Amino acid sequence: MGEQPPPPPLNPNGEVDLRAPLTSDTILQVRTGRMAPLAPLKIKSGINKTLRTGPVQITRLGLEGDEQDPTFHGGVDKAVHGYCAAHYKSWQTEFPQSADKFRPGGFGENLVLGFMNERNVCIGDIFEISDSTAVLQVSLPRQPCFKLNHRFHLPSFAPLTYLTHRTGFYFRVLSPGPVTSGNTLTLTSRPHPNWTIERIQHYLHQETDNLAINTELSQINEFGAECKDNFSRRVLRARAKANKKTKREKWVSYRVVEKERQTGRIMAFVLEAVLRSNEEEERELNPGAHAKIKLGNGLVRAYSIVDGDRGRFQIAVALEENSRGGSRYMHREVKVGDVLQVGAITAAVPTVSAASHHVFVAGGVGVTAFLAMVEFYKRIHYSVVLHYAVRSAEDVPFKDRIEELKKEGQLILYDKAAGQRMDIRQIIENRGWNSQLYFCGPRRMMEQAEKEVKELGVDQKEVHYEAFEADLSGDPFEAVVANKGGAVVKVGEDETLLEVLQKQFDQPDSSCCVGNCKTCRVDLKAGRVDHRGTALTDEEKVTSMLSCVSRGVGRITIEI
Repeated sequence: MGEQPPPPPLNPNGEVDLRAPLTSDTILQVRTGRMAPLAPLKIKSGINKTLRTGPVQITRLGLEGDEQDPTFHGGVDKAVHGYCAAHYKSWQTEFPQSADKFRPGGFGENLVLGFMNERNVCIGDIFEISDSTAVLQVSLPRQPCFKLNHRFHLPSFAPLTYLTHRTGFYFRVLSPGPVTSGNTLTLTSRPHPNWTIERIQHYLHQETDNLAINTELSQINEFGAECKDNFSRRVLRARAKANKKTKREKWVSYRVVEKERQTGRIMAFVLEAVLRSNEEEERELNPGAHAKIKLGNGLVRAYSIVDGDRGRFQIAVALEENSRGGSRYMHREVKVGDVLQVGAITAAVPTVSAASHHVFVAGGVGVTAFLAMVEFYKRIHYSVVLHYAVRSAEDVPFKDRIEELKKEGQLILYDKAAGQRMDIRQIIENRGWNSQLYFCGPRRMMEQAEKEVKELGVDQKEVHYEAFEADLSGDPFEAVVANKGGAVVKVGEDETLLEVLQKQFDQPDSSCCVGNCKTCRVDLKAGRVDHRGTALTDEEKVTSMLSCVSRGVGRITIEI
């Protein structure tokens, strides 16, 4: 064995000094683990690692005998995970209810370190391991996922780890070799002394719109692709935004390139931008988005995007029995080759990465709002299930994709014609710990979901409603627009506040038009409001309203 390093430096309180200058540190433990079920979820994880005694070989892809979910961990840039043992005492103090779980190895680390941590380790740092040919380089801060919540049985714990800068960090392997507990890590090179892991996490998660910093970080070659690409995308987005005209084009031309019948009442359409952007970032689209489309009969409708990007995407439209003209026009009038005007394309369904389990509940064509999201969660190995109610087996759109989810055990189909009934209350009651609920379907189903959620006391933050129809009519009312010189606008019984404001002031922006998102939100300064839609929490309704669906009572005062 080589010369042993001195013990970790202590602060005046007798605790490990996490900001002490770093030249070397001791590897207290070496750990590896195999992929195993993360009970009670039906997914596997490599987070449970056991203590290794004796030398373990480090290869370019990590420690021999170690397995990782390649979606989040592993690979050249994430070969070895290091974590500071001193953090565990802090976690035990802050979360005494889980104190027994906060012990070395709890974060799924490969190397338990004495006092190397996010405050004294910099990106690109190179370390040699004593009595070994192994050389490691710091490549990335760890990006925690929901599995940490599950591991410590603390909802929303994962984001706290990066807000407090206690995530640990990854090494890439510059030179393979053996490692064992008691080996010394010695710092031999520090190319970026100003960029500690702590400082990087600040700009990665908190101050995200600093163009100068994003540009600088995007040019650090030692960064692993996960972070380097993240900062590069931010720079591209900022430059693209700066190059655009002050007033963005509101409507963009898309050509219908495919029209295909999915069921007797559901038609799918593929729309392609007439002028496609060359910028990759301009086309990127998160699952769960929807597009506002101007139809040739003068109507405007918002449709969920089933798949695709901003250059080319697919929607599906159900022919409603009591159509107000939208679905009837799409089914009967729109044909391949027609050009439609597309407005805002926005993300409506939130991505809740901190949830341990995602429960989607859909009825009929409502599945189009969730299908891409369910497939996305499945692809990145999240725990997910889709409960889907249909009129009959013949009324299932995108059958190949639905069957694939069913085969993988991530879909439960309820066929009304076969006497099968979806019990929303039971689904909510059986959702499991730290689950996120999502509902989309006809109005009757949505009303039942809201009723059951309230009766069962589910936190509003744990539920998302994606309605595709809304009651827009009501008694006439007036709105004083305080920040527009006190102008008074009158909203008729068949009008919405949004329509009137856009006519008179060309704002606010809008997207879903049925109360799912917050794009059209305005500030409520005085007066009573008949709140409709599901995007606002009870707390937000005190100071805001959704102008697309909610209605004032008498006279209200707003700001836009």
